[in-house]
Amino acid sequence: MTSSAIISKVWSFCNTLRDDGVSYGDYLEQLTYLLFLKMADEYSKPPYGRTLPIPAAYNWESLIALRGAELEGHYTELLRTLGTQKGVLGQIFTKSQNKIQDPAKLYKLVALIDNENWIMMGTDVKGDIYEGLLEKNAEDTKSGAGQYFTPRALIKAMVACVRPQPNKTIADPACGTGGFFLAAYDYIAENYKLDREQNIFLKYHTFFGNEIVAGTRRMALMNLFLHNIGDIDSENNISPADALIAQSATTYDYVLANPPFGKKSSQTFTNEEGEQEKEDLTYNRQDFFATTSNKQLNFVQHIRTMLKTTGMAAVVLPDNVLFEGGAGELVRKKLLETTDLHTILRLPTGIFYANGVKANVVFFDAKPSAKEPWTKEIWYYDYRTNVHHTLKKNPLKFENLHDFISCYNPENRFKRKETYNAETNPEGRWRKFTYDEIINRDKASLDITWLKDKSLADLDNLPDPDVLALDILENLEAGLENFRSIIKQLG
Repeated sequence: MTSSAIISKVWSFCNTLRDDGVSYGDYLEQLTYLLFLKMADEYSKPPYGRTLPIPAAYNWESLIALRGAELEGHYTELLRTLGTQKGVLGQIFTKSQNKIQDPAKLYKLVALIDNENWIMMGTDVKGDIYEGLLEKNAEDTKSGAGQYFTPRALIKAMVACVRPQPNKTIADPACGTGGFFLAAYDYIAENYKLDREQNIFLKYHTFFGNEIVAGTRRMALMNLFLHNIGDIDSENNISPADALIAQSATTYDYVLANPPFGKKSSQTFTNEEGEQEKEDLTYNRQDFFATTSNKQLNFVQHIRTMLKTTGMAAVVLPDNVLFEGGAGELVRKKLLETTDLHTILRLPTGIFYANGVKANVVFFDAKPSAKEPWTKEIWYYDYRTNVHHTLKKNPLKFENLHDFISCYNPENRFKRKETYNAETNPEGRWRKFTYDEIINRDKASLDITWLKDKSLADLDNLPDPDVLALDILENLEAGLENFRSIIKQLG
């Protein structure tokens, strides 16, 4: 069967479970547990014959021999036991629970997975299947899973610009389901002829991440495993710790990230009446330029400290990071001084699964201490003005960003040419601004646009109604988020 046929087959069963109140996310978690056990079982048999750290009483064979209430009870016990194991095995099953209450449907799902030989499938096929399921899960807006899923076309374009090399380390302090790692892995595997040592480094020692949401981290680990990163019995490199709590003990060659969309960090505590309340969480770190509860500003500061002095970063950031005053202004000025912030890609609305997101990709290179600011000029590519994408009818594709990659000129970014010219090409999307022009703007704002919105000038060529409606929704939700932050500040 093709990967799309298997995705359809596996996903169609979810519709049956939804009648029992099993959400997309819960279904994907159960699928992860069972798929991991099935592949471990395949590895334990010829021609592999591997000895794996799964107790015989709780392996795949122990499941397929049972039915009914006996299967349900054993499965529940299996999840609890495997969650206490070491390595990737224990991490996959951490805090796992049986969410399928109907034993007959659990048996059917076990049989569904047992019918396929997963190891015999190519890595790309297995990966496509799981990635397809993750994307379907992200489409379920009620679950909020979309915030952990960055559009793969955007990730691929970012990686194409950064061009990661073999034997270098790559980190993501908020790795979600692992999309940046997969794209970087594919880029290195496809663009370099790797020897044995380089292949081992790529598989076991290249990728490092953090993901504090247990279910999302579980899916990331499985996603990496299915794409040949790490192994069943290896240690995992995705930490459950909050990356912002302390300075990274290690520095990395590359950081590729899309930090969480929420503007504020918060923590839950119990008040004197015994009720649960939330309060803004502020990170007091000596290595930060500014102390703030703004989550994205904290991630920007943290990512700068994660880089080696030769390191490179590409980070998806919301508009507020580009223009916000106070701590935002200070962080921007310091970033311009201490790094070479050389490129900003302005993204259109309608490409993320979370609504109300207006975002950009900011590219910067780490530098050693110096008296003069490292940033000399910033190149902007405006892929927002007069660009309309929707998740269903007109999703973002990698080809849509080919022109940006060409303008970025990854082969030698110091040899770039503007496409914008006030007289000959006022609609050019690629334009540079000097450090002095930026620093003299109000609050050193990086929020710059120069193209005219055609929909405002030409009423006969308005976008389709659904595109307009989504634009209005995006603007309303972005406005509401800003009002919420103002109300919080006013107490």
